[in-house]
Amino acid sequence: MKSIIMERAKKGKFVLIAEIGVNYYDIAKKMNISVIDAAKLMVKEAKDAGIHAVKFQTYKADTLAAKNSPSYWDITEENTKSQYELFKKFDSFSYQEYKEIASYCEKIGIEFLSTPFDIESADYLYDLMNVYKISSSDLSNLPFVSYIAKKNKPILLSIGASNEEEIDKTIKMICQYNTQPIVLLHCVLEYPTPYEHANLNKIISLKSKYPDLIIGYSDHTKPDKNGDIIKTAYNLGAIVIEKHFTLDKTLKGNDHYHAMDQEDAKKFIKGIEFIDSIRGSYELKYLDSELEARKNARRSLVAACDIKSGQVIKEKMLTFKRPGTGISPSEIGNVIGKIAIKDIKEDTILQYEMLK
Repeated sequence: MKSIIMERAKKGKFVLIAEIGVNYYDIAKKMNISVIDAAKLMVKEAKDAGIHAVKFQTYKADTLAAKNSPSYWDITEENTKSQYELFKKFDSFSYQEYKEIASYCEKIGIEFLSTPFDIESADYLYDLMNVYKISSSDLSNLPFVSYIAKKNKPILLSIGASNEEEIDKTIKMICQYNTQPIVLLHCVLEYPTPYEHANLNKIISLKSKYPDLIIGYSDHTKPDKNGDIIKTAYNLGAIVIEKHFTLDKTLKGNDHYHAMDQEDAKKFIKGIEFIDSIRGSYELKYLDSELEARKNARRSLVAACDIKSGQVIKEKMLTFKRPGTGISPSEIGNVIGKIAIKDIKEDTILQYEMLK
């Protein structure tokens, strides 16, 4: 299966990635089904909503966080105060489970990828996906970045909580080993991100500074009523949008509280389809649909008085009126000084065949 993400992004087409992460654990518990079945259910719901790709997170708590690592999220939404304790709840999957999910994704026609957080998962995910994702949290982990870059697959790079120097250094590291496209994802590492912290104008700066890269946005705001955050990001130039995904936004903990659900995804896709429909062409030309108005709403040179055959046309004999089916006022210089070859009544739209 070709990369839906890259095929669309390289053509400038909108890409929506559902960041399932590890939310399927809570869905499994809520629905009293197996964790793998919950993961597949979320994939199917994402596909049915029109989403282009699903992304998971592949880690083991023991290799990701020290046991005393503090939280950095809103503990009123997710009350686990240790990163290690939180990650330990959701790290049961390994190669076989991700292989099963990847096969299911290919079967129903949605792209699979998962963010690796260690060398082992970076290796075993290689055959399961077309694109690698590097988390904002690993942007400065240059040994790991270089390890992934050497696999020479396209890379989605989130740049949350980073400065310009760090971004430049990481991109340079990737390009040293990798010839594939890079998608640079603006991101704010604040869970959830208040709307006023979305900082979407940064997308414009990224497009200007990195014209050879594809620019996107990884969103952590709560879905707003009209999808304005996502639509604005797209309008500013973010082609690839990644957003956490759940089947129940009321579930406590983890990434449900700032995630989109199926209806949100449909709203985003529909909104961006409308945006695409109104953007039109970059050509500086009139539309075919304007031809009738172009002809009738514009003006022509019109006789301001009766003009006798043989008279020399003077400016005071002319005025400008609709429709634009005669000689254009822009050509008045070509008309003044010509001779009428027939009688022309007042209010007649001038044509060149009336003159010599």
